[in-house]
Amino acid sequence: MNMRLNNLLAQRKTAIIKNWFTLAVETYPPDTASFLKRQKDPFANPVGKTISRGLEALFNELLLKEMDHETIISFLDPIIRIRAIQNFSPSQAVSFIFLLKKTIRENIKKGISEEQLFNELLLFESKIDQLAMIAFNLYMQCKEKIYDLKANEMRNSTYKAFKRAGLVREMPVDEPDIKPNINA
Repeated sequence: MNMRLNNLLAQRKTAIIKNWFTLAVETYPPDTASFLKRQKDPFANPVGKTISRGLEALFNELLLKEMDHETIISFLDPIIRIRAIQNFSPSQAVSFIFLLKKTIRENIKKGISEEQLFNELLLFESKIDQLAMIAFNLYMQCKEKIYDLKANEMRNSTYKAFKRAGLVREMPVDEPDIKPNINA
């Protein structure tokens, strides 16, 4: 990727990240979004801090010539886990990534036309698309884990209920399931 776009993005990095954070938290219900934007204390607002830190790290990784898949996962994972637990649909969970395109275009639209950076922008946006695909995979892994945990919890609670009701009998470990036929 040509460095002209990267230089422009690096110059406007703070504004882009701030705007991306605002758009990302606005995917939450209004009361939650207001809290996430307003509360700066990381102990009172760990979700907001996680999102903010993750978005900044992701943007920095996107500015590199080559994205490192494992590094991207390490930055995306905490954000996606939060969104998976909060019952976002798959499209809602990863939508914040596509909001980066909007943020970038708003922040550098004058520079794009003046410096004829449209082709570079398309290449950069394809990296954002790759990021979204990684995020979707992470989301699905998190949801599978959540469903597995819920299924195990349901199975265990059902077993305990049957046991309390006397409907389950423990089998001794050293006793075989089938008794040998002595008359044979």
